[in-house]
Amino acid sequence: MQFGCRRRAVWKSTWFSSSHHHHSAAASLPPCATTKNKVIVISGPTGSGKTRLALDLAKRLAGEIISADSVQVYRGLDVGSAKPSPSERSAVPHHLIDILHASEDYSAGDFFRDARAATDDLLARGRVPVVAGGTGLYLRWYIYGKPNVPQSSMDVTSAVWSELARFQNAGRWEEAVELVANAGDPKARDLSVNNWSRLRRSLEIIRSSGSPPSAFTLPYNAYNLNLQQRRLTDQTDDASTDESCKPKELDYDFLCIFLACPRVELYRSIDLRCEEMLADTGGLLSEASWLLDVGLSPGMNSATCAIGYRQAMEYLLQCRHNGGSSSPQEFFEFLTRFQTASRNFSKRQMTWFRNEKIYQWVDASQPFDAIAQFICHAFHDRGARLVPGSLEMKRESCRHESRDLKTYRSENRVFRGEDDCCHVLDWIRRTQRK
Repeated sequence: MQFGCRRRAVWKSTWFSSSHHHHSAAASLPPCATTKNKVIVISGPTGSGKTRLALDLAKRLAGEIISADSVQVYRGLDVGSAKPSPSERSAVPHHLIDILHASEDYSAGDFFRDARAATDDLLARGRVPVVAGGTGLYLRWYIYGKPNVPQSSMDVTSAVWSELARFQNAGRWEEAVELVANAGDPKARDLSVNNWSRLRRSLEIIRSSGSPPSAFTLPYNAYNLNLQQRRLTDQTDDASTDESCKPKELDYDFLCIFLACPRVELYRSIDLRCEEMLADTGGLLSEASWLLDVGLSPGMNSATCAIGYRQAMEYLLQCRHNGGSSSPQEFFEFLTRFQTASRNFSKRQMTWFRNEKIYQWVDASQPFDAIAQFICHAFHDRGARLVPGSLEMKRESCRHESRDLKTYRSENRVFRGEDDCCHVLDWIRRTQRK
């Protein structure tokens, strides 16, 4: 049985240890200096099969799952976030799912705090932590550590909220960005539009410390800089030991897996997944309608910026402005926007994780049981962490698909014609006359 995308090619690669990265492609896995608690991390682009693999591993290894998904933290956002089903969550305990109302923000710092606490609790109870999700920044902080940025006082936090609230309420994003840039953080101009949480945090740091976020060392950058220095030392055969060149030890013995497959096949899977989320009107559309009903607007906060929810909310607002109606053409235009945004997000995920050398890239089209058995074996025997060539996908392989991607066109399998969306349009007429 297989999952994810289908392919036949066989690739070879090198394992990157969570404690050391060796410069030689033929090198064997170096031993751990000290025994650490083991943690499994499963990531991959949307629709690659992370949830299924994490569930299987947790059952095999007496583990529990910690969600690393920035949308699954919200109650009521089930279909659009591909949240594990109630039966799956009863079979294996899950953490960091359904912990917030959709009106609340959740940051990478919040995740670091909560996920590390959950990890230590699981280890104390003799359970295996299986961290699964595709939010790259969450996982980077979880693995390497949280930046040592000063905590803002309640007074500063309150003042910043008040200062930016008038801009947010009036939809004046560009003016708010300029305010923060002029306060000392020009990189605020690089933030994605309406990322108010990040903008507020930047201003809080400036008001608390007098410096922008970029002035503080990121553990991820420091770790990789030390690794590069170590490689240079190894290449010069310098027998002397320079303590400053030793990479900071990570807190756990991480086994990190990234599920990958050719992008054309991944895109087909994503397009179908988007259709299936809309086929049942009790799914994504109902969840987006609820977000509007509780007073939220597209792009207002973390939940309403999420792929799928933002596009669905914008579409339903258009329907409401039209008296609770939609033409088939308007529905198909919305579907296209949703699919395009989802594919673009998966592309950004692939780019992000290509630079995360701690991950082993596994071919998601290979037999599911073979992948699960390899990970279990690698978990129990650190010397067996060199991924078999039959399961490996080269990171570089995803860069050589430009010809196929240039000619890529969505081929809907659920909504083939106007008749297929009649039930959706009927639901809109019944529910969106607001």
